[in-house]
Amino acid sequence: MRLEPWSEGDLGLLRAANAPELMEHLGGPETEEQVLARHLRYVALSADRTGKGRMFRIVLLPGGEAVGNTGFWESAWRGQDVYETGWGVLGEFQGRGLAAAATRAVVERARAEREHRFLMAFPSVGNGASNAVCRKVGFELLGESDFEYPVGHTMRCNEWRLDLEAE
Repeated sequence: MRLEPWSEGDLGLLRAANAPELMEHLGGPETEEQVLARHLRYVALSADRTGKGRMFRIVLLPGGEAVGNTGFWESAWRGQDVYETGWGVLGEFQGRGLAAAATRAVVERARAEREHRFLMAFPSVGNGASNAVCRKVGFELLGESDFEYPVGHTMRCNEWRLDLEAE
């Protein structure tokens, strides 16, 4: 597995990741307009070199097939500037450890920015797979909170934190 910067050509991957079973814990599938807007945000974030974050496609080796997405971006958490992360792996590629491997790679990319101390993840309390990724990668579970995502939809999330200054 390797990470490659998100690009204009990745819209099809984002559409594939918008499947109901993959969006179950995120408020359901987005409209085409929302997918296009997300894609443009991902492209812009990947082109920005100011430490605000990056988005990536997850590429399966050796064949080079795009199987998901991940990244990190600036966010505010409890009055503190942090990075936030998230990921998604297409259904037929789940269960192979790709999300954990991609998240470990994102941790290293965020750490290299030396911009924020903490990397946060907010998976739904009901998303066992994403919570397992956080555990495997070494995030610390801080507790539960209500999180608005997408806008207008409140979900109960676990707050996971990883100290980027710790080695």
